[in-house]
Amino acid sequence: MPNPLKGSPFTEQAEALVLAHLSDEHFGVSELAAAMHMSRSNLLRKCKKQTQLSASQFIRQVRLQQAMELLKDSDLTVSEVSYRVGFGSTSYFIKCFREHYGYPPGEVGKHAVTETIRDSEQVPEKPLSFLKRFQWPLIGAILLLLIGSLFLWNPFSPGSGASQRPDIEKSIAVLPFKNESSDSTNLYFVNGLMEAALGNLQKIEDLRVVSRTSVEKYRNSDKNIGEIASDLGVSYIVEGSGQKVGDQVLLNIRLIDAATDSRIWGQQYTHEVVDIFTLQNEVAKKIANAVEANVTPSEWEQIDKKPTDNLVAYDYYLKAQEPFLLRSEVGLQEAIPLFEKALEEDPEFALVYADLAIAYYYLDLYKKEKKYTEQINNYADKALLYDPKLAESLMAKALYYQHTGDYRLAVPHLQKALEYNPNSSAVVQMLALLYSNFIPDTGKYLEYALKGIQLDIAANDSVGKSYIYLNLGNALIQSGFTEEALDYIETSLRFNPQNYYAPYVKAYILYAKERDLQQTLNLIKTELQKDTNRLDILQETAKLHYFKREYDSAYHYYKRFDEIRTSKGLAIYPQEDIKLALVYEKMGFVEEASRFFKMYVDYCERDRSIYKPASMAVRYAHEGKLDMAIAQLKEFASKNHYQYWILLFMKLDPAIAPLQKHPEFESVMQKIEDRFWENHYRLQETLKAKELL
Repeated sequence: MPNPLKGSPFTEQAEALVLAHLSDEHFGVSELAAAMHMSRSNLLRKCKKQTQLSASQFIRQVRLQQAMELLKDSDLTVSEVSYRVGFGSTSYFIKCFREHYGYPPGEVGKHAVTETIRDSEQVPEKPLSFLKRFQWPLIGAILLLLIGSLFLWNPFSPGSGASQRPDIEKSIAVLPFKNESSDSTNLYFVNGLMEAALGNLQKIEDLRVVSRTSVEKYRNSDKNIGEIASDLGVSYIVEGSGQKVGDQVLLNIRLIDAATDSRIWGQQYTHEVVDIFTLQNEVAKKIANAVEANVTPSEWEQIDKKPTDNLVAYDYYLKAQEPFLLRSEVGLQEAIPLFEKALEEDPEFALVYADLAIAYYYLDLYKKEKKYTEQINNYADKALLYDPKLAESLMAKALYYQHTGDYRLAVPHLQKALEYNPNSSAVVQMLALLYSNFIPDTGKYLEYALKGIQLDIAANDSVGKSYIYLNLGNALIQSGFTEEALDYIETSLRFNPQNYYAPYVKAYILYAKERDLQQTLNLIKTELQKDTNRLDILQETAKLHYFKREYDSAYHYYKRFDEIRTSKGLAIYPQEDIKLALVYEKMGFVEEASRFFKMYVDYCERDRSIYKPASMAVRYAHEGKLDMAIAQLKEFASKNHYQYWILLFMKLDPAIAPLQKHPEFESVMQKIEDRFWENHYRLQETLKAKELL
């Protein structure tokens, strides 16, 4: 492959600068232009002329070439290499690497000998064709067009024959298997067969496999295959039926080409229960081969792995799944004893340890007093001990770190889980949640929200789609994409006008667009009328009155909010306690105000997010330590990817008012605003380069 990075002083200087900032994922086109003392437009023009690459492609190619060297010459893992060369997402690094070199980074060793022989023979290579060079951007652009025309075009519409349809992706939905046994108590076992088939296929990156929750609604559906495939946006449907008769498992399974409604593979199996795992693995392999999926050796290794050798333990595990997946307290309490019985039979059953950790995490979720920290940690560690490559083991440990507030430690576990299960919408959602709420980074939040759209949007009903679009709209507004956010929120409401959160988010998007605080308050109060005990809307209503300096009204809503929060033992919205302190103080409740301020100070001490300097600035302003507050704001001005709400509401906050007379206040606030928009435009460029925006 010819190297367009060599051959001129310009390219050599540019490459040297990229290498000097190799591990900095934020070093992009704007930063390279500044380092080369060029305007951005001049850099783009010169780069295109001398390398036939855009500037962002040039930077990415430098990173990928260094990644290849590290993979060949070091013992670093793929994940470690991805961060060394400035990729914030391991899964995106793997996609880019595969696109550039023709195989994933995990197979570098296998290809090294071939590369050496070819280099020694000095065989000249042809330049990449246009389609090959830009294959990923084209695929991304087509995908975005498909999403954009979701309501206008149906690839499975009547009359679109196989000869007319495009070569669409290898996407599969595994429908709930039918229980053909007269004994309804065997349903859990048949469901387990379906879950195993789904789980094995999800480990193949070359396939897009829709989630279990997305297909569950078709368990008793009257829709035909074409209609289901159209709903889910998939090329292939797997359907099956089975029964357990004594020690025999009878399974009938078919793989259907959705466009033609024709079977491309099918088989009937009669197996002893003792061979159940062999059966599950064989089904996954047959399906992967039938759709010509590219499956790596490591993926085959994961598929071939047995969860346990003890069938009694596996039976208990399957029985626990239905109540466990409900995620309700009653369901979790029903599942836990079944998991414990499975461990009595097989004390090395990693999947059970992982599910126990997850069960206890959800039992403790939102509780002020945590009861199960030790159990979550112990079970997660046991899961990792017995299977460190199991996605559920890694998710369990990530949830432990979320439970203890060590959010940054959760990230590498989730990224590794995504490597082992690239179709896991659950992992993508967890990453989006982390970057939205706990490790605030609006850029990464938006990236994972967009990835969630790609993975699962077509696989949901109207309610599911509504919440996915809501999440994307929320991610967009947090990064300052106001018009785009409004479009997606409107789309969310079209799919489900009863969406619980979309009107709330829309009210704030409209504020970003129109800056009308009274309009926002009216819209939020409309939502509060639907449920007067809704905590999120109570505190938002109070906060808007607070911004308007209407302290008596703010007190009315904050009082109700605090009463409910306290009675339920919930540790939520601790960052709002400074506002409660100021409102209660204004109303003459000095002792209560002092209690809220102490709670806020405790929150500031615990805070490990990028917002800590901003929170500390508010604290010091309240205490009259204005120089210390300004110093904290200066520190905050150096952070990246904070929420747009900072720009929109910080100056409105009465808690900041004492700082407004400080001689440095306006200049520091301008730096905060400038920093936000620098990140906004850099993010816009990055997402376009990844074909996500």
